[in-house]
Amino acid sequence: MTLILLFGLLAAAANVVGGLVLVKAGAHRWGERSLKYLVALGAGFMLAAIFIEILPETINIWTRNANGESSAQAVLPAMTLLLAGYLAIQFFEHTLAPHFHFGAETHPESFMRPSAAYAAVGGLWIHTFFDGVSIASAFLINFKVGILVFIAILLHKMPEGFTVASIMLAAGRSTRAALIATAAIGAATLAGVIAIGLLNERMSNSVGYALPFSAGVTLYVAASDLIPEVNHKEERNPTVSIVVFGGVALFYLLHRFIEG
Repeated sequence: MTLILLFGLLAAAANVVGGLVLVKAGAHRWGERSLKYLVALGAGFMLAAIFIEILPETINIWTRNANGESSAQAVLPAMTLLLAGYLAIQFFEHTLAPHFHFGAETHPESFMRPSAAYAAVGGLWIHTFFDGVSIASAFLINFKVGILVFIAILLHKMPEGFTVASIMLAAGRSTRAALIATAAIGAATLAGVIAIGLLNERMSNSVGYALPFSAGVTLYVAASDLIPEVNHKEERNPTVSIVVFGGVALFYLLHRFIEG
C-alpha cells in the first residue's frame, strides 16, 4: 500500500506541475504547445493500455469467478461497469458542466458565472478520483499492470492541471485560486488510491468492480476528451496526430520490457 500511495502522490504532483506551467510568467505559450503533444502521447498510450492490458485483466478476473456461467455471461457485469464509468464522466464533465475541454481555456465568457467554473472543476475532480482508483486497482493485480496504468494516467496529469488552472483564470480567479484548484484535483487522485486500499481490505473482490468502472472513465478521457483536442479543426496539426501512434508504440515497448 505504501508503494501504491507513492505512485498516487507522484500522479497528484503532476496535476500541480501542470497548473504551475500555466501560471508562471512567460510559460503560457510554451505550455500550450507542449500540452498538445503530451495530450496526443497520453491518448495513444491510454487507449493501448485499456484494450491491451486493462480489459484482458478484467475479463480474466470475471471468468475465473464464472461459477459455471458462459464467458459472455460472466463478463457482462464488467462490461456494464465499463459503460457506466464512461457515461459517468459524460454526465459530470459535459452534462452538469456547461463548458469543458482539455487545454487552455479561450472562452472566458463561458465562465462569467462562478458556478460554471466550479462545475467544470468538479467534473474533473470526479474523473481524477477515478485516476487514483485505476492506479490502485492495477497495482493490486500485479506490478506490471500497475506501472503501465500509472504511466497512462501520469501522461495526462499535467494537461489536467493546466486545464483546471486555465478554467479558474478564465473565470477571473487569482493564480493562487488556480493553484489551489490543481492541488484539489491532485488530492482527488490520492483519495481514489486510499479508497481502493481501504475497500480492498474489507472486500477482497473489490478490484473486479473498480477496475472496469475506472477503465470506462479512462476510455472516456482518452477517446472523448483527449482525441478531440488532437483533432481540433482550428488547430489541425498532422504532427500532433502522429504522436498518438507514438503513444501506442511507447506502450508496446514498455509492455514488452517491464517484468510482470
